[in-house]
Amino acid sequence: MASRVTVRTVLEYKEQGRPVVMVTAYDYPFARLADAAGVDMILVGDSLGNVVLGYPATVFVTLDEMVHHTRAARRGVERALLVADMPFLTFHLSVDDALRAAGRLVQEGGAEAVKLEGAGRVLEVVRRLTDAGIPVVGHLGLLPQRVHALGGYRVQGRDEAEARRLLDDAVALEQAGAFALVLEMVPRELAAAISRRLRIPTIGIGAGPDCDGQVLVLHDLLGLTQGRVPRFARRYAELGQIALEALQRYAADVRARAFPTDEHSYHMAAGEAGSRAGDAATGAGDPGGSRSPAPSGPGEEAPRGGRQARDASYGDAPYGDR
Repeated sequence: MASRVTVRTVLEYKEQGRPVVMVTAYDYPFARLADAAGVDMILVGDSLGNVVLGYPATVFVTLDEMVHHTRAARRGVERALLVADMPFLTFHLSVDDALRAAGRLVQEGGAEAVKLEGAGRVLEVVRRLTDAGIPVVGHLGLLPQRVHALGGYRVQGRDEAEARRLLDDAVALEQAGAFALVLEMVPRELAAAISRRLRIPTIGIGAGPDCDGQVLVLHDLLGLTQGRVPRFARRYAELGQIALEALQRYAADVRARAFPTDEHSYHMAAGEAGSRAGDAATGAGDPGGSRSPAPSGPGEEAPRGGRQARDASYGDAPYGDR
């Protein structure tokens, strides 16, 4: 297995001119796939509100939800650097609140770094988190947690004054201790200028190809997003359509009694099937002349003769006791 990606590794990528690959993931199976694919950084983003939890915006995501999904992703990651978003209002009210929230993401969720949106008053939070040993990724440009204040999902930094402010904020975040910076929906020229100015890597999403790395939302990348997909996203697969067609085929097979077949069934031990069938027909072994119904309530299980009696071909099943 390749060596683990750390904060130092990410900084070295900047020095080497090697692009940083980041993608979001919100659970064990997709985090495991992203890690196996060789992604450098996995972000448990608060975008999970939109693409997993069905919320209309990221501001509805809670800290408990972020901890839960970070913990799930952690179980699937062996190599990549795991970063967790700090959700809305967990780092805006006080530095102490921010320290407690970030501490939960690290201690309970298993994150190795946290990501915060914005600058200004956030800079003190970045400094305190860094002093406490919690690595920080900054985030400038379009800030989804402030989408209402920004007037919607629009490109940031198109005029000179706004571009200068973003450049100054980027420098301030680096000085406060951030080890990487996400730039979202800013002009390519501005992203390039910020990338040249900083010693830490920039990771773009809708910020052009001149950043030091790129990040995409997993569901956009895999074709799982329903509805409008951002212009900056590239769909590398259409898993949503594939899943829909598979589910439709399954439903059709069940209704046509084409599934399950004997191939998907288990059988009694040789020589037992006939005698047991005869017992069932005559009521033998049942003084009342009837068979008791198989248990079907919660927690009940019909007798299966122990694990040794199960179909031998089942031994390699991936989910254990199925």
